[in-house]
Amino acid sequence: MSALEGVRVVDFSKFLPGPYCTWLLADMGADVIRIENPREIAKQAKVFGWDRFSDEERRALRETDILARNKRSVMLDIGDAAAQEAIRALVATADIVVEDYRPGVLDGIGLGYEALRAVKPDIIYVSLTLCGQTGPYRDKPGHDPIALAISGVLSRVGENPEAPSFPGIPAADVVTGTHAAFATLAAYIERQRTGEGRHVDVAMTDCAMSLLVNVLSRHPDLSSIPPRGTRRTDIGLWRTKDGAFICTTDMEPRYWRAFCEAVGRPEFIESQNDAARRGEIRAELEKLFASRTREEWIRILETAGTQYAPVNGISEALADPHVRARGMVMELEGPSGRTVRQLGQPVRLTGETRIRNLGRSPGADTEEVLSELGLSRETIDRLKPRVT
Repeated sequence: MSALEGVRVVDFSKFLPGPYCTWLLADMGADVIRIENPREIAKQAKVFGWDRFSDEERRALRETDILARNKRSVMLDIGDAAAQEAIRALVATADIVVEDYRPGVLDGIGLGYEALRAVKPDIIYVSLTLCGQTGPYRDKPGHDPIALAISGVLSRVGENPEAPSFPGIPAADVVTGTHAAFATLAAYIERQRTGEGRHVDVAMTDCAMSLLVNVLSRHPDLSSIPPRGTRRTDIGLWRTKDGAFICTTDMEPRYWRAFCEAVGRPEFIESQNDAARRGEIRAELEKLFASRTREEWIRILETAGTQYAPVNGISEALADPHVRARGMVMELEGPSGRTVRQLGQPVRLTGETRIRNLGRSPGADTEEVLSELGLSRETIDRLKPRVT
């Protein structure tokens, strides 16, 4: 059995943090049932330009959606009273609800924590929002960069000391989804001991602030935090002769010694922490790395046993032999018959991730799931909405 086999999750989430959380749970074996609102599907299609796609192209898009993997999809208009009754019947069979609507939205239609707690007293109800269920910013809208900005993290991103940069990855989204999965399982374990459910409040701003843990631990005096873009001598991103990059992190003295000897600058060994020489040494190392290709430097640094890595592009990372040996790249045959490439599960217990299904089209499992609840075909047909 998979670790979470027998655990049922009703998932209302739409944006990256929520689906990331439920993806982790689904890959661990939980039965994750997505409640997909036709209005939200249509809005998302307009935002990303998918409304111009054919039905076949939309199915193919969902098939490649990594965060839809191992989940079932039920399409219901959550504003419809009959659909709400079906949702409450589904929640009565569930252990966990995950939602990412603005605070109060689901309360307003009878699907908030208190309403669903009346249906299932021990339900674990996980709410993911930008700023949480309480506080002055409770109702503030926004996505990943806003969470990074409020939390102070965005001020640390980038090499330019004059201006911050976007990170280029959804850092707050992913760290929030991961924290939400952790909190969900903590509440689930607590319920096994107490028999009680819980409303779990997960805020993107809170989770993003965890990215500052190292900075604040080392600099309790905030005035001592180094400016953005300040780099130690023994850490670097070095451009090579062929325009590629090498990353090095030789902070421990023995690695710094090996690095300096490998690059032919043993005179730098004793100046590792000399701030006065930092600019001079970095300038000299930049010239050195620009004199050889990335492959030449890889051979030199590998032989010396230093801490280095080529800065892989995405295609290079997907082809990396270590990444593939770890099962982080999967080639799977989809329902369409084509080969679909996906990321593996980043956290595994033993063995390989069991793939029950790739991303299912919105509403593909409506009839199956509602039939499991004992609803008649006539009722199910009446509840099925259409996406325009």
